[in-house]
Parts: sequence; structure tokens; C-alpha cells
Amino acid sequence: MFKGLKRKKVEAYIIENKNSFYRIAYSYTKNEDDALDVVQESIYKALYSVEGLKEISSVKSWFYKILVRTSIDYIRKNKKYINMVDISQINDNGKNDKYKDLDLQEALDHLDIEYKTIVILRYFEDLKIDEIASILDENINTVKTRLYSALKKLRVEIEN
Repeated sequence: MFKGLKRKKVEAYIIENKNSFYRIAYSYTKNEDDALDVVQESIYKALYSVEGLKEISSVKSWFYKILVRTSIDYIRKNKKYINMVDISQINDNGKNDKYKDLDLQEALDHLDIEYKTIVILRYFEDLKIDEIASILDENINTVKTRLYSALKKLRVEIEN
């Protein structure tokens, strides 16, 4: 595919799905500005490495992979800051966020990152198991097992 055409298709995909990308980044950072920074950095990385995209048909999983990894990197770099965020601030800033149930949000925050990522991608972004496996570079059965474990942990967390 021609260089410019591939880049234009990626740009169009990013523009079309920017709200979804923001929701994912926000689910990790719990802050509007930080989520925007994560999305911006993800877009930069994607556009910088657009020639590494082999098939334009796989742009969705390719970009989600960049976004999830950038979000996780952000969390690791800013761990002290994230742990100090006040829960009332999350509710005020989360007006555009898809999460409506505070108990669910808190339970998700208690999950390990690999479980949280799978739950968000599966239930909030409505991705298929095979797409999630591709994004996370994991075996499909591993994703299924982690999803089942995450749901079990969420159920226990919410019931308590």
C-alpha cells in the first residue's frame, strides 16, 4: 500500500474512534488531562510507526495495543500520583466516562492490570476474545482464563 494512503486510513480511524480511546485511557489514569496525554502520545506513536502496520485491516488491534501499552506505561511511571487521586475527584472528572456504577469502578481498580485490561476491552469496548488476545499478544485460552478469573474477582469484590 502507498505510504500516504496507509497514513490517511490510520488518521481517519483515529479520528473516528477518539472517544473510545479516551475512555480507555481514562479508565487507567482516572484524570481527564492525563487521559488526553496518553491518547496524544499513543497517536504520536502510531503515526510515527505507521509503516510497521502490515495490514490496514488490523489497524484496530494495532492501535489498541499501542494505547493499552502506553496507558500501562503511564501508570507505572506515575504510580505514586495515581495512588493519591481522591475518589471524589474521579467522580467529578468522569462526567464523560462510561462507568456509571461506582462499586464496579472501584472493583475494577482493585484488579491487577492484566485482568482490568481484559475486562475493559471485552465489556466496555466490546472487543472479541481473539481481538483482545491479539492486542495483548496472548494466547486466546490465556485471555479466556484471565477473563473468567477477573469476573470471579469482581463478583467477590462487589459482594464485599
